[in-house]
Amino acid sequence: MVQKVVMNVDKRWGLASVAMVLLFALAGCGTVSPQYPASASAADVPTRLSPAQANEVTVYAIGLVGTPYRYGGNTPETGFDCSGLIGHVLRTRGGVASPRTVAKLQTWGQSVPGEAVRTADLVLFMQSGTAVHAGIYVGDGRFVHAPSTGGVVRLDDLRSPYWSSQRVAFRRP
Repeated sequence: MVQKVVMNVDKRWGLASVAMVLLFALAGCGTVSPQYPASASAADVPTRLSPAQANEVTVYAIGLVGTPYRYGGNTPETGFDCSGLIGHVLRTRGGVASPRTVAKLQTWGQSVPGEAVRTADLVLFMQSGTAVHAGIYVGDGRFVHAPSTGGVVRLDDLRSPYWSSQRVAFRRP
């Protein structure tokens, strides 16, 4: 498994990024159990966020692109790690308190099938049934996340070669 992860990492990322990917692989725990059939629509999955709040979450998350990554960080002033970014954005723009770890995000909220994902849903990256990284879906196949030490909060595309090779689960706050 580790060899596959290392081989999938874009050559320009370097050793530090490979180490971070491996750290993500060891960080989570638990399993995701889908609660809706693959044919579910977005309307079938309940939400705590109104459409206006989901829009606020999305716009604010995009506005944080460029904020430095910091392990354990949870404010724009100190930087963010992936779950800290999610917690800050949902709390300040959605009025929802989310768990602080990726492992706990994995079972929080409601499971959403890929075809029903909408803005402000969480994107969880899975390895062996365990969430190892997370971001906020902002529409059109894109998500905002805090990926790695030395980096910044980024807007990435789930269809890119790296992210499309990852197993993904979606959760609705």
